[in-house]
Amino acid sequence: MPVMHKGTLLGFDFGEQRIGVALGEPELGIATPLATISSDSNEVRFAAIGKLIEEWQPTGFVVGLPTHMDGNAHALTALCRKFAQRLHGRYRLPVWLVDERLTSVIAESLLEEAGVRGRKQKPVLDQVAAQAIVMAWFEEPGERLG
Repeated sequence: MPVMHKGTLLGFDFGEQRIGVALGEPELGIATPLATISSDSNEVRFAAIGKLIEEWQPTGFVVGLPTHMDGNAHALTALCRKFAQRLHGRYRLPVWLVDERLTSVIAESLLEEAGVRGRKQKPVLDQVAAQAIVMAWFEEPGERLG
């Protein structure tokens, strides 16, 4: 049974070049794509995240944790954990790490169903993947930091 969390969540699909962001409302069971942060600079990334936090006033974060299909960690897993720790350290809000296997496939499928195909998917794929991560959190909250 998922942990009931009150307040808005920001969900993140972490990548080295782009971070997809979604908005989650646990009490309603709704997640919506919000933004894509495109930068490899941590300073730029956290400035953009800070603006989203100021605007949406979240009470927690959900971060997709990438692993191989068998569940074993890979290089991006450690970077994602570091990103989640930084979120917690900077903003002192709870962070949940959620298994993100197949969320990009789910995001592509959702976009296809909506008629968004090919190159038109690229600008929104990461935020729709973040939406899928938040939806996965609704089912199984995963590991909590803080």
